[in-house]
Amino acid sequence: MDEIKGYKVKKVDYSKILICVDSDDFVSSKNAFNYACSLARHHDAELGIVSVLETGDLNIFQSLDPEVLKERREEIKELLELYGQKAEDYGVKNIHLMVTEGTPGTTIVDKVIPSFQPDLVIVGVEEKNRTRNTIGSQAAKIVNNSKCSVSVIR
Repeated sequence: MDEIKGYKVKKVDYSKILICVDSDDFVSSKNAFNYACSLARHHDAELGIVSVLETGDLNIFQSLDPEVLKERREEIKELLELYGQKAEDYGVKNIHLMVTEGTPGTTIVDKVIPSFQPDLVIVGVEEKNRTRNTIGSQAAKIVNNSKCSVSVIR
């Protein structure tokens, strides 16, 4: 109790925010994206927008077919460009789009966060099917293993 008596609240500023969006579940990403854009604009922060090509969703034949992988990467890239445009239209000034591959939680924690070095990671939660290996269903892994703050938005 003595520690809090002399404590003064300090303002928290963010300079780099990472939003993880699910390429095939806009419902779980929408509120998190709104929150990320609001914070990025308010703090004049860089906004990283990442989506993971979930290789576990592909069958063995698809995962070995370069054309299938190329097509899926292009779909995700186009989706991220839409997200980026929406963020820019909202007033976010510095936007980074990132497409990566693998298991969402592991890939974000092991590759994306160390590379982008955000102050805050924002993820949505998948409300329907939490058994799927998507970003929304991987929120706990990101929360438990990230070295920076993580906000989970419902």
